[in-house]
Amino acid sequence: MATISRREGEFDSLRALLAKANERKTGDELAGIAADSDAERVAAKKALSRVTLRELRENPVVPYQEDEVTRVIQDAVREPIYERIKEWSVAELREFLVDSSTTDREIRAIREGLTSEMIAAVAKLMSNMDLALVSSRMTITARCNTTIGEPGTLSFRLQPNDPADDVENVLDSTREGLSYGTGDAVIGINPVVDSAENTAAILEATHGFIEEWAVPTQNCCLSHVTTQMEAIREGAPADMVFQSLAGTEAGNEEFGIDVSLLDEADELARRRCSSSGPNVWYFETGQGAELSGDAHEGVDQLTLESRCYGLAKRYDPFLLNTVVGFIGPEYLYDGRQVIRAGLEDVFMGKLHGIPMGIDACYTNHMEADQNDIETLAITLAAAGSNYFITVPMGDDVMLNYQSNSYHDAATLRELFGREPIEPFGEWLREMGITENGRLTERAGDPTVFA
Repeated sequence: MATISRREGEFDSLRALLAKANERKTGDELAGIAADSDAERVAAKKALSRVTLRELRENPVVPYQEDEVTRVIQDAVREPIYERIKEWSVAELREFLVDSSTTDREIRAIREGLTSEMIAAVAKLMSNMDLALVSSRMTITARCNTTIGEPGTLSFRLQPNDPADDVENVLDSTREGLSYGTGDAVIGINPVVDSAENTAAILEATHGFIEEWAVPTQNCCLSHVTTQMEAIREGAPADMVFQSLAGTEAGNEEFGIDVSLLDEADELARRRCSSSGPNVWYFETGQGAELSGDAHEGVDQLTLESRCYGLAKRYDPFLLNTVVGFIGPEYLYDGRQVIRAGLEDVFMGKLHGIPMGIDACYTNHMEADQNDIETLAITLAAAGSNYFITVPMGDDVMLNYQSNSYHDAATLRELFGREPIEPFGEWLREMGITENGRLTERAGDPTVFA
């Protein structure tokens, strides 16, 4: 890798430069790769601004020969598009993106020539407002049973987790969430017991409820992908398959997956998932996941997060959300770092062409509170996030973390004049849950489904 000079010394590689140009994150400090001072961080940003996209393409943060995530990202580049933009500097890419005359169509025209390292690099040069502005310009749609991401819409995952995987409790929480107008993105459950039998029971229960009440949405059980594959082969009605992703081959090994397994799951899902498709994947990511498994390869957590999106793009997902504050203060220390990371993640995901959402969340030992998470939700709704996760009263009693509540969904839609996915919105009106875009007196009453 090239040596990049600066007045205070040298950055010995692009990997080191990318790390030191990152906004302050406790995960990078824990890994020993962060800038030592604000002065060094500014110097790194200045040096990074002059780096060309070609240099970033030729120097991936993990070598091509050593990492299959790198190979997926590099092999997906559309060479004619790359040839047109390869001599742009990172600063020039930023100026193109933030220019008021740049359209969504023009961003789409260069997207397939970018690598994940290029997208990570430009994010490091952008302010929070830059990230929100550019994100808001990009429209990314996908279709499972319904179509997410249409202009003027804002969707929500209904997350009715139960600490005992009690199916009746899951369905009770589902009724409550639907009565507040959430669930148009997906009804998705994190199981306690990762078995094909338990996964099938959850999928059958949610699928049965969706069919009984003709809810225009999709279901998912977030067990390990191999568990879901077993359940699907045995006939379980899964509208999509789920998996957590990392930005390195070693990180994905910690998750018990590789590209070959994901390819196999993709082929199965496209044949056997119960949805109409064609987008049948749900991925979750989060800055710091690779470091927590000692699989970060000396790379900063923002760049690794971007590489997750480069891998996810291979499978053309219906949903991908960053679980932004879930891992804890070792990686994102406080509300300020969580808000910054959430903005970075949604921007990078959308620039990859991913239908991007977020779990605006935090753990109880983090220096953050519900106001921080509500600020993040408001900011990312303005930035055009496709969807958010919602849990009962903002408190997930199974995963033991804080997020947005079911009733926060109505507030965000009202605040920004957004609607649910249209078939779901029509269903809410027919059920008497909404009228003229607002919740009725029936909202929050799960006996609507009695």
